[in-house]
Amino acid sequence: MKNYKYIALFLLSIGGFMSCDVNNELDPITEEAEPVVQLNTNGLDFSKYVAIGASFTSGFTDGALFIKAQENSFPSILASKFGTSFASPLMNDNIGGFVLGSTVVQPPRFYFNGAGPARLNAVPTTQVTARASGTSFNNYGIPGAKSFHLTFPGYATLNPYFGRMASAPNATVMGDALTQAPTFFTLSEIGGNDVLGFALSGGAGVDQTGNLNPATYGSNDITDPNVFAQVFSGMVTALTTNGAKGVVANVPYITSLANFTTVPFNSIPMDAATAAQVNAGYAPYNGGLQQALAALAGTGLLTQAEVDRRTINFTAGQNAVVIIDEDLTDLGAINPAFAALPKYRQATADDLLLLASSSFLGTTVGGNPALINGVSVPLADMWVLTPEEQTAIKTATDAYNTTIQQVASANPNITMVDFKTVLQTASTTGIMFDGNLMTTGLVTGGLISLDGVHLTGRGYALMANEILGAIDTEFGSNFSVATDGLAKAENYPTNYNPSLR
Repeated sequence: MKNYKYIALFLLSIGGFMSCDVNNELDPITEEAEPVVQLNTNGLDFSKYVAIGASFTSGFTDGALFIKAQENSFPSILASKFGTSFASPLMNDNIGGFVLGSTVVQPPRFYFNGAGPARLNAVPTTQVTARASGTSFNNYGIPGAKSFHLTFPGYATLNPYFGRMASAPNATVMGDALTQAPTFFTLSEIGGNDVLGFALSGGAGVDQTGNLNPATYGSNDITDPNVFAQVFSGMVTALTTNGAKGVVANVPYITSLANFTTVPFNSIPMDAATAAQVNAGYAPYNGGLQQALAALAGTGLLTQAEVDRRTINFTAGQNAVVIIDEDLTDLGAINPAFAALPKYRQATADDLLLLASSSFLGTTVGGNPALINGVSVPLADMWVLTPEEQTAIKTATDAYNTTIQQVASANPNITMVDFKTVLQTASTTGIMFDGNLMTTGLVTGGLISLDGVHLTGRGYALMANEILGAIDTEFGSNFSVATDGLAKAENYPTNYNPSLR
């Protein structure tokens, strides 16, 4: 034990001597500064940047347009990187929505209430008939605008988002944009709203392919591809006639958005006793299908496969909702004896339930506990996109994108950014943005806002960076490598605080 004590004292004495010769205050380690890379625009003239488009261009997010969202729009981000001034028709507040007098005519923005999207409990202050502050604008992103709306005289009287910034009641969006004499432009999401209304209505609109007169279209109809082609090519020609350069964007498959992928088709939980009770209610319908199959045997008018598809059966566990499918065979038209057999079936994984259906499923009709929406009362067409309706959307989108690609390839003054691939990647594997994985998941994905359709502020920053990359590739600039040439994810939010007013 004594030896241990002496050893300890010896070590302490050495430590004491050594401490006299050692500087215990370490010199700070200086980080090597990254070299500054100057921006080279390669002669591009950004002195008058004008953005033309619809809701994405405006900065629309969380179901509304509001000041902070407009400031975080991708055109505003681009303008900051271009080093040019950029004026938007700002709303009056960060609440979003419109009022007419004291009546709310468009609701405020969504916020996350801890469980899901909820409307802000506030009254908008932007009067729907009031003009935006300013007389000259750079952002001609008009929420709700379809392709042919952008060249329609008098659109200002139909859409308050254009009405509050239009030069005259009979002005056109393109006419006002061209008056700004742009030296550089973006023409983005043209064609998106030409299918989005159809999608958000659950396919309740009409596919107008073959109808070349858009004046006869309903608000939820799909635009004929030839109408789109004429409008789009005309806009690009007008914008580039005087030498302006720009970027156009193709149209993503909108059915990959959270609005159409969040609500599961089999969202009805049920125990065995309840399942037996519901099945008893559908027994006459199922029996009628069997009678129709027997009566029409050999005619080819009703197949066993369709009868199987239409037969409704609930079991203990998670069950598919019951829907009305207008593409099913109209049995009453074949034989009046079967007129009482409606076009009912249960949804499958191939059907897309709209986000709005989540608050409607399981509710009762008139407070009657026996009449439950999605169970004993089938969901109407407005709540679901069937495979046939999805095909109509995809076919039109593909046609629009063919036009966009052809126009871009034929005009050396423009380049195309592939937002279709960006959204497809985000909806499958996700996209990394400054260390953040961006997906199309609602609330947590980071890319899609709380309305399930439009982007978040960070999503718009990613969109801006994609455009800057396309500019580099086509025109020889270096935004992608220049110091502060790209938007940084940390500077743009994925949601807005409800206290922001």
